[in-house]
Amino acid sequence: MRQDAITTEMSADETDAEDSAEEVQVLEFQLGPETYCVDIEYVSEIVDKGQLTAVPNAPDYVEGVMDLRGRTTSIINPKSLLSIDAGGESKRIVIFDPNKFEDEAATGWLVDEVYQVVRVSMDDVEDPPLEKDDSIEGVIKRDGDLVVWISPVHAIE
Repeated sequence: MRQDAITTEMSADETDAEDSAEEVQVLEFQLGPETYCVDIEYVSEIVDKGQLTAVPNAPDYVEGVMDLRGRTTSIINPKSLLSIDAGGESKRIVIFDPNKFEDEAATGWLVDEVYQVVRVSMDDVEDPPLEKDDSIEGVIKRDGDLVVWISPVHAIE
């Protein structure tokens, strides 16, 4: 019986090791009919789409700029940036922490809808389908769906 107790304890330790797989929190959002996400570490806030000022001669993916608490923030359309062919009205803006970007630029992405912050086990993240594309961190399998995990830092480069 003593041997069984030791075996059970070892099994519990092994279970703890399996449960301790690295986890990360991601913000899920909608672009067209698909769900995408970014690491929550990059996000500073989420705001409603307001009035944007067009910037002449800006790249196609730049929708314009807005004044956000006294700071001019570039608003990017990730559908254009990432060549996502999808309709849908963009209603929200995910504002990124400028300190996470090399040039410390204030940037936000227009998204159709923001869903939720989800804790994801790195065991549930598969490698990106294209190794040459640094903008895709991976693909998350969740509840029978696939969620594409995007790196905002590499997508904008």
